Amino acid sequence: MLQISPSILSADFANLESELSRISGADWAHVDVMDGHFVPNLTIGLPVVEALKRVSPIPLDCHLMIEDPDRWAPQYAEAGGASVTFHIEAATDPVATARAIRAAGARAAFAVKPGTPFAPYADLVREVDMVLVMTVEPGFGGQSFMADQMPKVTEVREAVRQLGGEVWIQVDGGVSESTIGQCVEAGADVFVAGSAVFGADDAGNQVARLRDLARQHAHP
Repeated sequence: MLQISPSILSADFANLESELSRISGADWAHVDVMDGHFVPNLTIGLPVVEALKRVSPIPLDCHLMIEDPDRWAPQYAEAGGASVTFHIEAATDPVATARAIRAAGARAAFAVKPGTPFAPYADLVREVDMVLVMTVEPGFGGQSFMADQMPKVTEVREAVRQLGGEVWIQVDGGVSESTIGQCVEAGADVFVAGSAVFGADDAGNQVARLRDLARQHAHP
């Protein structure tokens, strides 16, 4: 199942409720939580996630670019994140953190930055519901897509195939009409798009357009 998760990092922060209504046809609303430590940018935290949960027409996909996710990630599940992704580079006990997220009722995921190899963490696939392969350096929206991350997506897809089970593979960064096909062909099935959606006059149409393009590249 191919899914579109528009990133509200590219939305109008003064009007988040109306911005969410623009993407009501998407599968998820991707919420970038940045702490100014793990990444240089500072965005939103738990109170905003709780507020978004009250008004969002679609489930929240929380991407935690923060230090100490072992402590904080389960709280984002409790605050209303239907999926909570932590960075493997920041976690000290990723197995316990993934299990705590799931225990709080959310889907658990871990993310790898462009410079982080996937192989050392392949066994963790059995503990999560999704793996996020970053296709830009985390921290800012509007960056250029890194096509050199596609072999890593394929590597994750192969690990998922070997282990069996239903684990999604998400890509985040520079995903647009011109890059989504490569992501599908490499093995991704959840696509985070920020400026490509919210920069469009009709965000809803753009979500549908990206989904159609993804389907055109999907393996039968």
